[in-house]
Amino acid sequence: MNFRHAIQSRMACAAGACIALLALTFGVARADEKTYVMKLGTATINDAQHEWCRRFVAMVEKDSGGRIKGEIYPASQLGPIPREIEGVQFGAIQGYIGPPEFLVGVDTRFEVLSAPGLVVDMAHGIRVTGDPELQKMMFGLGANKGIHGVALFVSQPSSIVARAPVRHLADIKGKKLRVLAADMQQEMVKRLGASPVAMTLGDVLPAIQQGAIDGAVLALTVNTTMRYYDAAKYITQTGQPFIYSMVFLSKKWFDALPADLQTMLDADAGKAAAEVNPWQADFFFKEKEIWEQHGEILDLPADEQAELMRTVGAVGPDVVKRKPELAAAYETYVAVAKRTK
Repeated sequence: MNFRHAIQSRMACAAGACIALLALTFGVARADEKTYVMKLGTATINDAQHEWCRRFVAMVEKDSGGRIKGEIYPASQLGPIPREIEGVQFGAIQGYIGPPEFLVGVDTRFEVLSAPGLVVDMAHGIRVTGDPELQKMMFGLGANKGIHGVALFVSQPSSIVARAPVRHLADIKGKKLRVLAADMQQEMVKRLGASPVAMTLGDVLPAIQQGAIDGAVLALTVNTTMRYYDAAKYITQTGQPFIYSMVFLSKKWFDALPADLQTMLDADAGKAAAEVNPWQADFFFKEKEIWEQHGEILDLPADEQAELMRTVGAVGPDVVKRKPELAAAYETYVAVAKRTK
């Protein structure tokens, strides 16, 4: 009788151990299969930044087997740009996509890509964004401030959208023009004789409509997709500075992910950027055609464009003299622009 009880007791213990082991195994499986929400915000809509989000989310959801669920919020649905950046830093949202110059408050070196006169056309800009040295530098900025950079792609050359036509350099003088909050852009506009006014994208169109500013240094595709032609009919193609888009993920969120998902996110972000670069080049020319149906696209006379390039070419070195903390990053950008020209 005692023997039977001993055998039964041992069998019960073994069964209990098996159940515990199975529970632990299933618990690990459930943990591995946890779903992570990835909210991505951008200030624009139906442009390269929005397109990048669509492609990236599709890749990530497929490659993660559904472990990451992407949500896209264009047109500042998650708040104005500064709030979105803060959200990324603190982990409230998982990603922001936009020009790196908006993060000068995080790290002033983000403004070096605003240095005018270094990139000549879209093809050159695409080669610049694909350079491993530039990517390594840009992706590392902000790492100590809650930012994990994962992708860089070209947007387009800047242009001036204005209420009154800018047909000559002299027409720029005295105007109030919106710029990004970067010394490189502000100094460029000053040297052209205008007054720079830094403001976030959501404020630009109302400011033009109300006459608070005369125009903006902006992307032609943004002008078109956001229907700026209802308030300002004229775009002058100055070509400087070049505009880039960068993708910033929350480091807090990224670091908490399993290692395989971290590797996958970095890889898919680069793949989506490589796909969007040629898409953006084609989109840029399509949007030019749309603008011409509603407004006018102008070019400066050749001699005046050459004068503009001479004027803005000195901006980068002069700003760096005042802000030596930009020197190393600026030198890297200059070297990349030269070897990819």
